[in-house]
Amino acid sequence: MQKLELLAPARDLACGMAAIDHGADAVYIGASRFGARAAAGNSVDDIRSLCRYAHQFGARVYVTVNTIVYDHELQDTSRLVAQLADAGADALLVQDMGVAQLCQQLPAPPALHASTQTDNRTADKVRWLLSQGFSRAVLARELSVDEIAHIHEQVPQMELEVFVHGALCVSYSGLCYASQHCFGRSANRGECAQFCRMKFSLFDADDHLIERDRYLLSLKDLCLIDHLEELAAAGAMSFKIEGRLKDIGYVKNVVAAYSQRLDQLVERHPSLYCRASQGSVRLTFQPDPNKTFNRGYTTYFLHGRQPHIASFSTPKAIGEYVGCVKEVRAGSFTVAGTSRFANGDGLCFMNRNQQLEGFRVNRVENNRIFPHRMPSSLRAGMRLYRNNDQQFERLLSKPTATRKLPVAISICAEADGYSIVFNGVESHFACQHQLAQTPQHDNIRRQLSKLGGTPFECTEVSIPSDFPFFIPSSELAQMRRVAMANATSSRLSPQSPVAPQPPAPLPRYREPYLYNIANAQARTFYEQQGLQHAAPAPELQEPRRALLMQCRHCLRFALGHCVKHGGQQPQWREPLRLQLGDGRCFTLEFDCCHCQMNVYADPS
Repeated sequence: MQKLELLAPARDLACGMAAIDHGADAVYIGASRFGARAAAGNSVDDIRSLCRYAHQFGARVYVTVNTIVYDHELQDTSRLVAQLADAGADALLVQDMGVAQLCQQLPAPPALHASTQTDNRTADKVRWLLSQGFSRAVLARELSVDEIAHIHEQVPQMELEVFVHGALCVSYSGLCYASQHCFGRSANRGECAQFCRMKFSLFDADDHLIERDRYLLSLKDLCLIDHLEELAAAGAMSFKIEGRLKDIGYVKNVVAAYSQRLDQLVERHPSLYCRASQGSVRLTFQPDPNKTFNRGYTTYFLHGRQPHIASFSTPKAIGEYVGCVKEVRAGSFTVAGTSRFANGDGLCFMNRNQQLEGFRVNRVENNRIFPHRMPSSLRAGMRLYRNNDQQFERLLSKPTATRKLPVAISICAEADGYSIVFNGVESHFACQHQLAQTPQHDNIRRQLSKLGGTPFECTEVSIPSDFPFFIPSSELAQMRRVAMANATSSRLSPQSPVAPQPPAPLPRYREPYLYNIANAQARTFYEQQGLQHAAPAPELQEPRRALLMQCRHCLRFALGHCVKHGGQQPQWREPLRLQLGDGRCFTLEFDCCHCQMNVYADPS
């Protein structure tokens, strides 16, 4: 039976615990350093606390140590991964092969997961990672369900983790150097400056303007909540929600929504799938991913190339569609539809120049909305979106979920005392028997089932019908606490180590700097793998003609001029180039053999 894992982001300890409470089977969290979200670091003590909390439910904690590391940082990295292993981390996500070796040298190494930063998009790459001791590969976001199925068929021993929700990077992860080139902030060091969310103009080789000041590289957000069954059938076992910089409301809402869908999938196919952790979740709200931060949703390349995966008009959150503007008066307007509004709601719309405008609701009277400042470009017929739902946010700010483990408890007498079985784990208590003067079964059930404030809820207390003994309530309470502690400490078994795999050849890049080699240990590793003339990562030495991005998103296709996919023959002359507002330019190369768009830095 295949275990299905919902993997949630954790910006901090509170977000991680909330993710577990709302149905996550695992969480991923950044340590104090060396994570691909430098702004989302956490202490080892907080990670230890999160591990203890998650493990009660059989849920796991994965820690990101997935940046490239410089030589002078290797000693600190070695110390950190040892501390994380001691704290109870179930796996470490890494990109740097030097860091992977540090992890494997630990006395009791946690499982190794290959971060999506290692560019995992082919069966050959995944097979090679398996041969290097990785137990899981986080696949590239760009893969289709058929490509995922092919990788699973070719490398069935490897666990496959796929992104199902959240922000999309326009470049294959790990191969984006635009932020480093333009701003000295490396995406491979956790400091991405969001180059892809900036405005660009597009020119052809004759300097003719094709698009002016559009967000040409800004993608919509991923949402595959309706496609979990397809992904599971293709061989994916872990479903990852992006968002280590998102707030706790986002985590609660999105995790709860996906957890419900996974439960429904398991209910439809109980002989095929089960959840990877235990516990039942009770919610006090109805989750809805449309109500939290999103740039509009796309299924990206799940079923192959498709239009409208980008949002050329804005990189900001649009939110949920709430209806069309019906009537506009001076200082107020009405909306056609069934949505209800509240004071403080954030609303937005696309004006006639295809620019996003937003405003706050000052007050609502019946169906009439009075903005804090009436937008002059709002017109009847325009589509209206809500990117901040005040009532929903207030709801999420309160306790919104409880997660409990149903347990059965039984007690019986032994020659030298009593034994209690708590959730299948037996505990023995030596003491003298004392015959009861009056029936005690009700009091024994009452005392043993007092589990409030713990992750457990009692479903049954079994007592032999001929059980004749009296046990003081204080002793029953102590027995219950010990039995529960024994059961809790035995809940989570460690992950099995990866069985030795036959060596696999290192997949080759056309440019040696794309291996992101930033330290001597990684260089030695790749040389042992047969890589000749290993070049340093661009963060250490930028190549003469820097390939900044490799994208499956293609502007030729997006603008309707990909002949391969039925578009019109373009009238422009290539190569095309992107231009930032400050005048810096970037040449586009359309690699049709690989259905890929490459972005190069123009010489300054």
